[in-house]
Amino acid sequence: MLRLTLRPLLLAATLMTGLAACSGGDTSETAATKAAGEAPPILKEREENFEAIGKAFKAVRGQLDADAPDFALIAASATDINTRAQAIPNHFPAGTSTADGFKTEALPAIWEKPEEFKAAAQKLIDESAKLASLAPGGDKAAVAAQAMAMGGTCKGCHDKFRLDDEK
Repeated sequence: MLRLTLRPLLLAATLMTGLAACSGGDTSETAATKAAGEAPPILKEREENFEAIGKAFKAVRGQLDADAPDFALIAASATDINTRAQAIPNHFPAGTSTADGFKTEALPAIWEKPEEFKAAAQKLIDESAKLASLAPGGDKAAVAAQAMAMGGTCKGCHDKFRLDDEK
């Protein structure tokens, strides 16, 4: 379980409040849904997007575990991941983090280090594109190595920007 002391949480909340004040605060959609006690639709969209990325990556790994992988399925899954990865930066508007009172796995670091987060999303875009381009060649070793590289990109982003509630 993640243990945080009260002082860093208060500091983070204060910083986020200050940033929100400087940026004009919540979007009207976020403010309205927060006032109604609901999560904004973007939270559901980003969760569904990441779940679909995970499902596509699981399909890639499943094929690579097979004796005769379906490289067309791997290419299609990698292309799906690539398309979904391009949407990631737009799924994190200001006012939608845990610091804003929403139940989400998105850590405040996403908003504190936006350029680093965008770079991590771009790395997933690049690595998934490489996987999609390698798959039609049918070289299982090369495809597996690229799938590992893409998975490492996912892990790197999760380590910095996602709440790990399983610890």
